Amino acid sequence: MTRIAVFGTGIMGAPIARNLAAAGHDVVAWNRSFDKAEALAGPGITPVQSAREAARGADAAILMVSTGAVCDALLFGDDGIAEVLPRGSTVVVMSSIPVETARTEAARLADAGIDYVDAPVSGGERGAIAGTLTIMAGGDADVVAKAAEWLAPVGRVTHVGPVGSGQLAKLANQLIVGVTIGAVAEALLLVEAGGGDAEAVHHALQGGFADSTIWRQHGERMIRGNFQPGAHATVQLKDLDTSTGLAGSLGLELPFAGLARDLYAKMCEGPRAALDHSALYLELAERRNG
Repeated sequence: MTRIAVFGTGIMGAPIARNLAAAGHDVVAWNRSFDKAEALAGPGITPVQSAREAARGADAAILMVSTGAVCDALLFGDDGIAEVLPRGSTVVVMSSIPVETARTEAARLADAGIDYVDAPVSGGERGAIAGTLTIMAGGDADVVAKAAEWLAPVGRVTHVGPVGSGQLAKLANQLIVGVTIGAVAEALLLVEAGGGDAEAVHHALQGGFADSTIWRQHGERMIRGNFQPGAHATVQLKDLDTSTGLAGSLGLELPFAGLARDLYAKMCEGPRAALDHSALYLELAERRNG
């Protein structure tokens, strides 16, 4: 049994905590809004109001919070947990954060004798609940292998390289997801505008070259009009901003990513920011109607 502190118990963090507890780990849950952590109280999960209280005595700390800046503050701020995490413990950042932020955090924690893995995930709320997340892990191979053992109830861990590589893999994932959601939305809008049966076409294309998880899951969301967030549009925009920003610093031009980024930015100017990222369909549909 491993004592694991989970920081951030929202859409993704809550089911991660539940799956770890169900596997027999001793889980301590913390969230900035305590009610979300408190809702997890039960066998194997202890909610606490203090981040430092959660960190004390932990073998591992999982961070599933909104941004790199929030990760930095949680680790190194005025009440940062880095000061109370035991030497030899492991910090696993499952948030999507900038590559350089991950590298800097790892270096600072190494000075305190704390291991670090940047391990962003793909699979959304469904994957988090099912324990089938794709986990892209950057860090020392031995540290990642050890973390993979207790992360098994959460999903499949793939070591993709040194610290920062997990975030690079996540940026690649989010670029593909963001651009593909736009393509799926446009394809369904074309079928509908042409008088076709979107549901029939959605079924027909499964198994062909155009098939994908995005086509199946997000295409169904678009057809059903179900845009309750499994992954927020604002998070998709954040990751596309990070992708295009990194590309610019490397001298790369990514026109598809840039277009997707601009569409999400427009979408997130209004109330659709609170919806699932598949609600880009609504933004594109409105442009047609306009």
